[in-house]
Amino acid sequence: MRPLRFVALGDSLTEGVGDPVGDTWRGWASLLADGLAPAEAAAEFTNLAVSGAQTRDVLERQTPQGLALRPDVVSVVIGVNDTLRCTFDIHAVAARLDKVYAAFRAEGAVLLTACLPDPGSMLRLPGALARPLARRQRAVNAVVHALSERYGAVHLHAAEGGWITDRAMWSADRLHPGERGHRQLALHFHALLAEAGVATGTMPSPEPDFAAPTRTANLWWLATAGTAWVARRCTDLLPQLLTLAAAEVRHKARGTSARLDLSASHAVASALAALSVTEQQPDAA
Repeated sequence: MRPLRFVALGDSLTEGVGDPVGDTWRGWASLLADGLAPAEAAAEFTNLAVSGAQTRDVLERQTPQGLALRPDVVSVVIGVNDTLRCTFDIHAVAARLDKVYAAFRAEGAVLLTACLPDPGSMLRLPGALARPLARRQRAVNAVVHALSERYGAVHLHAAEGGWITDRAMWSADRLHPGERGHRQLALHFHALLAEAGVATGTMPSPEPDFAAPTRTANLWWLATAGTAWVARRCTDLLPQLLTLAAAEVRHKARGTSARLDLSASHAVASALAALSVTEQQPDAA
């Protein structure tokens, strides 16, 4: 009998950014993998997540690689980078996630998903800048919620809870968990999988292996790699974000801010309805 196979898809969160071990990243998925099966029959773990990945990358690159590995458990945690791009389209995000989820469930894999906090609040951006990003992340989370239910995924509500406001859980950039945060994600996923009878190994420890980085180390990271990381991901978003912020200010002045939320809700409903229509269409003769 072959070992249980766990494949992780996604972006920098799943890659493990914020939880360094030596010259590489570890992260929640690796911590979870250690507890999926007993030590004498350790799970086989492959991490295909890549920093900066969007839903398109997961669909077109990571999913074919993941399917070829024939996983028993697969995690698909993605979407934040889509919200940080000027090309953001909730219809496209929904269609891609639907295809990814369907592909792995068709092969019998246990699917892990999660909704995530919005980057604007994590970065403590001013309200007019933060609200458009929050609205986008809420849209992605709504799609992930709906599709997770449709495909029977093991879903983690990571967009809420005390861990979001606990500074000790987060790395210097405020976008990625630190070791404690990654351990919390691993713990919560393990609990859900254990309840489902999938995880049979030892629950990951909540206590970190390493001391938290000093303030000086955090500042050095932000001044070097951290600044470059943020710059690479926001270059194409900034002009549009300023436009979105201007719209926020105008609507607030007119007392019509609710229209923006309503429009976003309609877009999510339309995206999910489009998937339902596609599923119901008969095959071509």
